[in-house]
Amino acid sequence: MSSFRFKNRLGAELIAPDRTRFTLWAPSCERVFVEVEDLPPIAMRRHADGTFVAEAPCGAGARYLYRVRDNVTVPDPASRFQPDGVHGRSEILDPDFYDWKTPDWKGRPWEETIIYETHLGLEGNYEGMKARLQELADLGITTVQFMPVNSFSGHWNWGYDGVLVYAPTPAYGRPEALKDLIDHAHSLGLMVFLDVVYNHFGPDGNYLLEYAKGFFDPRYDTPWGDGIDFHNPIVADFFIDNALYWLMEYRFDGLRIDAAWAITDRQWFYKLQSRIHKAVEKGRHVHLILENENNDAGLLRDGYSGQWSEDWHHTLTVMLSGEDKGFFLPFHHETTGLLKRVLTEGLAWQGEFFPPRQKTRGSPSSDLPPTKFVTFLQNHDQIGNRPLGERLITLSDPDAFKAAYALLLLCPMTPMLFLGEEWGSKTPFYFFSDFHGAIGEKVRRGREEQFAEYCNLTDPEILATLPSPTDPKTFRISRPDRAERDTPEGQAWLSRTKELLALRHSKITPHLKGAYSAGADILGEKAVIASWTLGDGSLLTIAVNLGTDTVSLPEPENIFYETSPKRASQTLPPGTLVAALGRAF
Repeated sequence: MSSFRFKNRLGAELIAPDRTRFTLWAPSCERVFVEVEDLPPIAMRRHADGTFVAEAPCGAGARYLYRVRDNVTVPDPASRFQPDGVHGRSEILDPDFYDWKTPDWKGRPWEETIIYETHLGLEGNYEGMKARLQELADLGITTVQFMPVNSFSGHWNWGYDGVLVYAPTPAYGRPEALKDLIDHAHSLGLMVFLDVVYNHFGPDGNYLLEYAKGFFDPRYDTPWGDGIDFHNPIVADFFIDNALYWLMEYRFDGLRIDAAWAITDRQWFYKLQSRIHKAVEKGRHVHLILENENNDAGLLRDGYSGQWSEDWHHTLTVMLSGEDKGFFLPFHHETTGLLKRVLTEGLAWQGEFFPPRQKTRGSPSSDLPPTKFVTFLQNHDQIGNRPLGERLITLSDPDAFKAAYALLLLCPMTPMLFLGEEWGSKTPFYFFSDFHGAIGEKVRRGREEQFAEYCNLTDPEILATLPSPTDPKTFRISRPDRAERDTPEGQAWLSRTKELLALRHSKITPHLKGAYSAGADILGEKAVIASWTLGDGSLLTIAVNLGTDTVSLPEPENIFYETSPKRASQTLPPGTLVAALGRAF
């Protein structure tokens, strides 16, 4: 039998089949009791650092809570499972219960990464996602990335309102089913990444202030909640241990760290990386990805695998849709030059003044390999934070979008697709959460304020027509319509995706290690030609025209893909792309 266990410093740890040690950090308390079902309350011993410890004669399956004051009981912040939700009792799990079928899986090198971002609730549950893995592997996807699975309040949520970061939400099934899903993915050669949220807790079900006020520091408050004090060693280790827990006990192949810019202690990132390096088995590939809207490229030089390039998305969105509100507005100035820069240097803003923030943004990135930048045309944020949840494909000229899609999948950056994008889904994707009462109303008002700030949308009559984030229907209608997949258009998109990914696997991926930019030139309005020297010395060159005018193009040699095979020689018509491998154009 092959099993994996991460021994956590906090929480409930089995020390024998019928005996469990409980550890809770509760520095705000003088007394704490652990209350296990069918057992009398057990007083916990207080240590000098505010940690409480006790043992009880119970094993896997037992449910428990902590009594931190006479009238206040709380779930375990390091709970491995909350079968009745975030307000219920925690359940003791035996990590050795699951027998792994792929214990020797080592992951894949970063250069092979092709990410498919998805939401497990919209896939149905863990079993529903498992049934989809074969078709994704056959398509050419190498990595499936789950939006957060940590326990949140209610039955549906994007996952970024989590409050118990060690406990997979019961909304998708039991923890053993999640392990089985990951195990099956590995058997198909797929890596699995997890989106983790360490910069804030959700608005409902976070009990930490009842017993651990030192977890927070108001100096570090975020737009989403109380600021977490990463300068406190116990707090810092709580999240480092959580990362190791997902990587070691659940065998995730990588973590995407949400809003990394809101984690206030930079040294925490280095400690995390060091702990992971020491813990993982020799030869195993484990990847750390950052979401960092500050465009801070520094950690990419220090071992982090990749970082989302919102600059890529914003530049392409402006070119394809003409979007001109909020954060998109600065990308209207010299947009073609920005496309040239993101293709050659990964980021558009590298320390220049950024008007929406009235300060500089970013740091130099031109020395970094192109694979360090995760690029996308669509993702959960960029679709779901639009008032109507429109996908970019519905806002773009069809030919121009196809050219941009080919650029995404053939250029040396690390590409990411979003749920349904492979078949050209046009189903809206909305923000949804299962909050009620005052919290639900606060969420609704917060969305309206966001739309007013970033979309200039303030008309109450229009706002009243938007799907409410707390309406169950909003969750249901965000699920991509698989009937689209079976239409002639959907099948054509699937064929296009499969062809492009096959070309990437055969011609580009094997030579990505050591690749670097060989420069780019502007061919015309919204038209650019860019080249990269690959690791074997060959030259990948891509010319793309997202504009409305035909531009001149020296006829390339060794073309391996073009979106318009009937184009006239030495021209690049609107909405077309040409890719060649060999010598420069």
